[in-house]
Amino acid sequence: MSAAPVVPWPGRHSLVSEPHEEPRVSMSRIPFDQLPADVRQAVTDKTGPVHQAVTMTGGMNSGVASVLETESGSVFVKGIASDHAQVAAQRREAEIAPHLPTSCPRLYWHLEVGGWSLLGYEVLSGRHADYSSGSADLVLVEAALTELQRTTAPADVEIKDAMDRWADYAPPGTLQHFSGNTLLHTDFAPHNVLIADGRARLIDWAWPTRGAAWIDPGTLALRLMDAGHPAENAIAFAGRFPSWRNTDPEALAAFGSASAALWREIAEEDPTPWKQGMAKRAAAFRLALL
Repeated sequence: MSAAPVVPWPGRHSLVSEPHEEPRVSMSRIPFDQLPADVRQAVTDKTGPVHQAVTMTGGMNSGVASVLETESGSVFVKGIASDHAQVAAQRREAEIAPHLPTSCPRLYWHLEVGGWSLLGYEVLSGRHADYSSGSADLVLVEAALTELQRTTAPADVEIKDAMDRWADYAPPGTLQHFSGNTLLHTDFAPHNVLIADGRARLIDWAWPTRGAAWIDPGTLALRLMDAGHPAENAIAFAGRFPSWRNTDPEALAAFGSASAALWREIAEEDPTPWKQGMAKRAAAFRLALL
């Protein structure tokens, strides 16, 4: 049986809004067929006639999320009203797309028309990554992150700097360790990694970050802990990446402290069991890096 289609819209399972960033606000989902006629025509001009439009039910951060079967093939269309608070994040996603490695789904086009911002993406057939111990997906995730580690953050796209992003959480005198020019993903939740065609594909690029390359292996290690890996094993996995392995231990300890402080704040603001669990895991992560 073939895998079900999985489409790459960002923010489906974002942990929280990052400090100083636009809030992630859920919005009502409308079918593609209910968009204004001029908006649908603009899409048709890109794709050819639309034979079928299937509204996706998952996620909550896109007003439109539909897989279209068109004259030129399948395309996933996600959209936000141009006056919505999150439209800046979607536009940033479109700007960063040409700079992403091949492990990321291809963005075909970006339209601003009729009060809507729309992105047309490659449709993938696959599933979300399995991070459990012994999973064959882990080597695929490692390969995708290895590719990303070689990607420089583009100078012509306005994205968050890691020093700013962790400024409120890093211990005094350690923030300089977060500086760098690598393009970072920073949220390796398994929902943001699709296994398709024998590869791990990185999605959810609404919040790209410029910073030290070792940060992404660190964020992945935290997600491995969430999947049941002991802190020591998760940190050992991060050590597969030269950026982490060759970094000053003070920098890694600073990241552990910053992660613990961030997740503690998240859990205090919204004490749901999952976020409380992540706060506990981040605290254990911090101790393991001291």
